[in-house]
Amino acid sequence: MSRAGKGRFIAFEGGEGAGKSTQIARLAARLSAAGDAVVVTREPGGTAGAEEIRALFVQGATGRWTVETDVLLVTAARADHVARLIRPALEAGKTVLCDRYIHSTLAYQGHGKGVPLDMLKQLHAFATGDLWPDLVLWLDLSVEAGLSRSTKRAASQDSGLPIEQRFEALGLAYHEKVRAGFAALAADDPRMVRIDATQPADAVEAAIAAVVPWPPKRCA
Repeated sequence: MSRAGKGRFIAFEGGEGAGKSTQIARLAARLSAAGDAVVVTREPGGTAGAEEIRALFVQGATGRWTVETDVLLVTAARADHVARLIRPALEAGKTVLCDRYIHSTLAYQGHGKGVPLDMLKQLHAFATGDLWPDLVLWLDLSVEAGLSRSTKRAASQDSGLPIEQRFEALGLAYHEKVRAGFAALAADDPRMVRIDATQPADAVEAAIAAVVPWPPKRCA
């Protein structure tokens, strides 16, 4: 699996409402204060083209696209994201913190919707040059708690902002498959670390700090 440059690539994964954005911001601040050059990004998105695709992917009715279209949309967004932002940042020696990456595709479209994992991995290899994270932090909590958090967050957001609730609307049974998918992926991937996201935010931050090394262990 390809690596680029001397930077390090950390992906944050988890179901809806897991608190990824909060913890990414906290880790970015800690690493930046310690002298690291940090790039914070997200998927789908991160570049102008990928953000346009994101709008298609996360907005609208649950049945807006077939699962095949979902896979191709998110893969296209990732191809642009990696080529224009992630890989250049890694080659420059920066730390990239990404809100979702390939493990979300494997969990949501693979385990959740039945797309063969091998096919998803082949598409990923083609789109990204087989670029995988150095570390995956899986923020895990119950589906009910996560969807409740996500619903409250959506209700409190600026009414002028687009509603990104397409996947939340798929229901409990689907999201249970996604959570089980993350667990299965973690069991097979030593880069993936489960973080108990039911804890208070400060405790989650401390658990992440215990996992993320400083000074960073750079890849050869």
